[in-house]
Amino acid sequence: MRNGITFAVTAYVIWGVSPIYWKLIEHVPAMEIVGHRMVWSFFFVLTVVLLRKEGHYLSAIISKRRSVLIFLSSALLLSINWLVYIWAVNSGFIVDASLGYFINPLVSVLFGVVFLNEHLRVWQWVSVTLAFLGVVYLTIRLGSLPWISLILAFTFGIYGLIRKKVTEKSIHGFTLETGFMFFPALIYLVGLEIGKGENFGHGSTLETFLLVTTGAFTAIPLVLFGTAAQLVQLSTLGFIQYIAPTLQFLIGVFMYGEDFSPEKLIGYGMIWLALLIFTLEGVVAKREQVR
Repeated sequence: MRNGITFAVTAYVIWGVSPIYWKLIEHVPAMEIVGHRMVWSFFFVLTVVLLRKEGHYLSAIISKRRSVLIFLSSALLLSINWLVYIWAVNSGFIVDASLGYFINPLVSVLFGVVFLNEHLRVWQWVSVTLAFLGVVYLTIRLGSLPWISLILAFTFGIYGLIRKKVTEKSIHGFTLETGFMFFPALIYLVGLEIGKGENFGHGSTLETFLLVTTGAFTAIPLVLFGTAAQLVQLSTLGFIQYIAPTLQFLIGVFMYGEDFSPEKLIGYGMIWLALLIFTLEGVVAKREQVR
């Protein structure tokens, strides 16, 4: 249990400080960064899988048409999520990106009701409704939908819903996801090189190093999280998961000086209150089940 908590905290801290990593290569276009992230992530996780002598699991998954379609769909969603997130971070919208991951748990709950016939308790409905009102308030006061936050929340929410349909280990699924996107990403990067628009190998040594290590930087927290999920209770993970968006928010406001207006404070406050209600309700419900 203790090791599981350590793994989970480490994973979420890495995700939480990730804006600092992406900011170091902010002049590289987001699409190019995602291309490198796909290519090097595939190399990294495939090496791990082969070293663990689990390549036969990949062959078994590929032989199933349903699994191929599922992982292809999740790969596309992951690509969109990564692209929007990296663009947001490097364009000065870290705070907006963090909101997406605050909203995500509530989106996942809503998907459970709509697609998995799950039932919400009264206070869960209150939290979902309050978060919705927070988004409506932000839309009215700021004059536009918080689209960055919503795209990140819904793409990752749908991604989680799709991955819930499979029983394969997370590392095997992630290997296939990056594998499906490997050739499109590689073709895109080669095209940039031919057109002399590629940054890889043409900038500083640090930049090239950071582009290569996007694979390890992406895969390590995923592997840690996948391990933690098998060792730690879901309610405990529910608390720990807020480490990442909280760190992202603090980094955006205090390290990079992003705007956090009174309007955002009220709208975000409504969503944070919704999360607090949702989390506390889950703890109370869990204790009542134990009795």
